[in-house]
Amino acid sequence: MFEGVTVALVTPFSKGNVDYAKIEELVEWHIKQGTDCLLPCGTTGESPTLSHEEHEKVIDTVIKAARGRVKVLAGTGSNSTSEALRLTKHAAAAGADGALLITPYYNKPTQEGLYRHFRAVAEAVDIPLVLYNVPSRTGVSIAPETVARLAELKNIVGIKEATGSIDQSSSIIELCNVTVLSGDDSLTLPIMAVGGKGIISVVANIVPADLKAMVAAYNRGDVAGAQKTHMKLFPLCRAMFFETNPIPVKTAMRMLGMINGEMRLPMCDMSQANEAKLEKAMKAYGLLKK
Repeated sequence: MFEGVTVALVTPFSKGNVDYAKIEELVEWHIKQGTDCLLPCGTTGESPTLSHEEHEKVIDTVIKAARGRVKVLAGTGSNSTSEALRLTKHAAAAGADGALLITPYYNKPTQEGLYRHFRAVAEAVDIPLVLYNVPSRTGVSIAPETVARLAELKNIVGIKEATGSIDQSSSIIELCNVTVLSGDDSLTLPIMAVGGKGIISVVANIVPADLKAMVAAYNRGDVAGAQKTHMKLFPLCRAMFFETNPIPVKTAMRMLGMINGEMRLPMCDMSQANEAKLEKAMKAYGLLKK
């Protein structure tokens, strides 16, 4: 259901407040670019710094702006099961096509705890759910066997795999039939090669059409074409992680005049040295004049 290119949307701010008008502009831009799905309130959207009211309003704004023209996968995860339940129920009522649920962070649940957490949400809503596995951020990883258990629930339909491990994706695909989506831009093509169906992307905030072209090329059997686009994208994808996401992508969007680049603490401005490296990568890609 969520195959192709999903953009992990940034949350634009203006003088400390969420810039809802700019969110609407970004939605329109992505629709024109052909992005398959929009993900508000993910890690790239600085969800940890949004109030509950802001979180819900950002999701509402994206759904209303999309007007059914593109799918919306709402970020509704939390390290509190009750909070994840509330956010997911809100997203479902607002008309989201599905919800992305990160593994509970910091409290480091066991595999049984992870299973019960996701099951509790799945049993409370009818919309499709996508798991999000990013142990470098959360301190815990969902074992492939746990994913397979969860896949038996009718509305657990996919997983965003950001472990950096092709073995992890391969094991999940071997054990069950959930849709595996890359959670690392530079691993999109390798994960598709073992059976993945697309990407939930950071770099799609600036080059969604190119990323979609790579996915489309691979899907129609043009492996050489997909490889060529992958190699072009690769340095830019790596540049998105010169510092903690979303610092580089927001800085890149500021350079392109898309947003003002404002972030909320503890996210802060990119260092001058890394910004110079990012600018160089964008010039090499052709996004900025040399």
